Order: sequence, then C-alpha cells, then structure tokens
Amino acid sequence: MRHAEDVIFGGSALDRAAEIRGNRAILAELKSDPDTRCIVFWRGKPLFSSDITDALARVAMDHPVLADAAEPILLGRENGKALFAADISAWEPDNLDATAMQVFADPTRQQHPALPKAVFVELRLAMTLISARDAELAATAKAVFGWHSTHRFCARCGAESKMTMAGWQRDCDSCGAHHFPRTDPVVIMLVTRGNSTLLGRSPHWPEGMYSCLAGFVEPGETIEAAVRRETMEEAGVAVGRVRYLASQPWPFPASLMLGCQGEALSRDITLDPNELEDACWVTREELAEAMAGQSDWLKPAREGAIAHFLLRNWLADRLD
Repeated sequence: MRHAEDVIFGGSALDRAAEIRGNRAILAELKSDPDTRCIVFWRGKPLFSSDITDALARVAMDHPVLADAAEPILLGRENGKALFAADISAWEPDNLDATAMQVFADPTRQQHPALPKAVFVELRLAMTLISARDAELAATAKAVFGWHSTHRFCARCGAESKMTMAGWQRDCDSCGAHHFPRTDPVVIMLVTRGNSTLLGRSPHWPEGMYSCLAGFVEPGETIEAAVRRETMEEAGVAVGRVRYLASQPWPFPASLMLGCQGEALSRDITLDPNELEDACWVTREELAEAMAGQSDWLKPAREGAIAHFLLRNWLADRLD
C-alpha cells in the first residue's frame, strides 16, 4: 500500500540511537549535556508545551519538573541531540478528578507548577493534531513506560527486575534473565464483498459507532490465518484471499495493528454475542455519508485509528 506510512504513529524516521543504549559512560554524559532534552509523561499522558495543537514539551534534563522523575528512557537523537523521556507519575496534582480519568478518552488536563503553561493531555485526544515526529515519540515512550509499570517482576523466577539498556530492557539479578518490551500483534481487517465492507461494534463503544473487526494473533499463526479465524469467530463470515495493507503502533497499551484486506466468501453473518454487540455490511455510499457526518445511524471508527485509515482509503480507492 503506497500510503501505508501516512497512518497516525506511522513513524518519522527517528534515529533511535540503539547502539548507545548499553554504554553507561555515554548515557551519563548525555544526561548532563545542556543540549539534551526530555519529554515528560504523567500517568500515561504526554506533556504539551501549552496546548495539544502545539508540540510536545521538551525540557532540559535539570529542569525542576523532573525533580521526582523515575529513571529516564532514551528515545534517540533529534537534530543530532539526545532525547530522553521521563515519567513523573509520582506527582500528585491538586484537585485531581480521579473519576473523570477513568473514561475511555480522559478529557481532563493537568498542569505542573514548574511548567504552568504546559498541559498533560490524553494521547487519544491529541494524536490527530500533532506532528509525525511527536506522534512517534509519544507512542514509543507511552508503550515503554507502560511495559515497565506492568513487568516489574521476572517472568522466570518472580524476583523484582531492574531497568537497564537505557529503558529498553529489564534484567533479573536473581536468575540472570533478560526481558524486553513486548508488542502484541493484532490483525485488523477490512473485510469486503463487492461494494460493501463488514463492520462490527462492541457494547462499550459510543452509540452508533462501528469499526473493522480485529483480534490478537495467536502463537503459531500467520497474519492471514488470524484474519480468517477472527472474522469467522466474531461474525461467522468465511474469508478467502487476504492481503497485508499497513501497520500501526498502538500504545493503548502496547499493540502493533496489522491492517489487512480480506475477501469475504459470503454475506451471511452469524454473530458471536460474546465478541460483538452487532455486525453488518455497509456500502460505500453509506460509509461515505457517515464519514461526512451525514448518517443518522452510523458513526465510523475514530479518526487516528488504523480502522478509520483503512476505511477512508477504501472509499478513495487507494488500497494499492
């Protein structure tokens, strides 16, 4: 697919500087270098300079906002200068609305007293407004921080492990095991038959929202087989030919979405209510109305998600 890397989080050719992750001397020099910069996260939210239409805030390594930060991770080099990410989740804002933060896309914003103009914003709300570089940085840091928070203990022996390799590894001193950030492969499929595509909805989604079917790839399974299995399991629709289209890192919490097109062998739907609330065939014309906000029953997948990207390109006949 010629436009594959136009997808949100599709990358910005960031120099990740993997060759220095294990060099403690160089890392120490970079952390004390006045030209080195750091992006900041708080409980999964990136810090923006003043508004989500602006860039991610980039602060010096000795900035007061980082006073209580955990050990930073190295993201790479930007314009030849080192760039880290730091997590200050231990900070407790005043008047924190914990209930509001539990929703799918947390609308609340937080401001740190050391940076009163900057705001922490939920990445789902900002992802379509920021540059490709900031999107790649935010997705990378969010996924790696999330992995550290849920993988503190060695999967082999259960002892607490420690962060190494500038944040890109965890080592267990007890048994010597090494652990690396995980990414879960997920197939998401544009299943088509003639002039229609198969869409489904989960019960917790906003009313009227439908999207492409998706599911995790199982051990010992190809991408193509996963597309056929998931479509059959969720909607009872048999799929023949499958082709890969595009991928999207999805840091909610740590997936790699593998966008594919599958050709349905029939239009018969047998819904699994444990997987989906509903599934239906939607014509190009119906989808075009929904994309334009003119449908009275259908809301398409959220902008920024690869499902929206696949559907939009299908409408524009740009899948090749």
